[in-house]
Amino acid sequence: MIDERASVDPGAEIAPDAEVGPFTVIGPGVRLGPGCWVGPHAVIEGNTWLGEGVQVFQFASVGAPPQDQKYQGRATRLEVGDRTIIRESATLHRGTEGDRGVTRVGSDCLVMAYVHVAHDCQVGDHVVLSNAVTLAGHVEVEEHAVIGGMSAIHQFCRVGPHAFVGGASAVSMDVPPYASVAGNRARFYGLNSVGLERAQFPPTTVDALKRAFKVLFRQGYTRDTALAEVASAPEAEVPEVQRVLDFLRSSERGVVR
Repeated sequence: MIDERASVDPGAEIAPDAEVGPFTVIGPGVRLGPGCWVGPHAVIEGNTWLGEGVQVFQFASVGAPPQDQKYQGRATRLEVGDRTIIRESATLHRGTEGDRGVTRVGSDCLVMAYVHVAHDCQVGDHVVLSNAVTLAGHVEVEEHAVIGGMSAIHQFCRVGPHAFVGGASAVSMDVPPYASVAGNRARFYGLNSVGLERAQFPPTTVDALKRAFKVLFRQGYTRDTALAEVASAPEAEVPEVQRVLDFLRSSERGVVR
């Protein structure tokens, strides 16, 4: 159902069962999937594709051009996965031609009020971005990560899967998978034990990660020595430990320690 007071461009593709509230603006190139709900006073524009069951609350701005002075107005897009919730006054921008050309937010995410997802960000499934989180351009946040309120992530940083970033943090380096970090600048505090317990990781996996983290972050080894030590240990057979090793090896900005 589209409220008669909404402004919907004829070029938009709206699923028959999607709902659009009063005074909302839907521009050309927008696609609303089945079961989408858009509240009042939201703006969705550009080549923006929302998956099934996405909810967009009042005053959100979804799919606006990127805040990048190099952007020349070329056709880029924003993609949002199924069942993701975008709360009040959040801003999600399209990609730029200088990078992937697409900003992606995965399925089953919670994007809380006043969050900013900048151009070319890649956000995985089941991610929580708490109130007023700011992701600069080109940031990657992997699945099940949780970022606390009012935190800022520097451009080109990565946040690994199941990582936790404490509130009001400033992150300027990569956050390892399964880690807990916080502060300005963010510091490593250990394994995200609470998050792993909630996600029902088996105790054997959690124990292997604890042993690996002790070598990687607590014993004062150089990066290469620590990686070699863990890679040769029995823990390296655990897929989650291997994922940590791969993440650290591929880091270009350095890792929060």
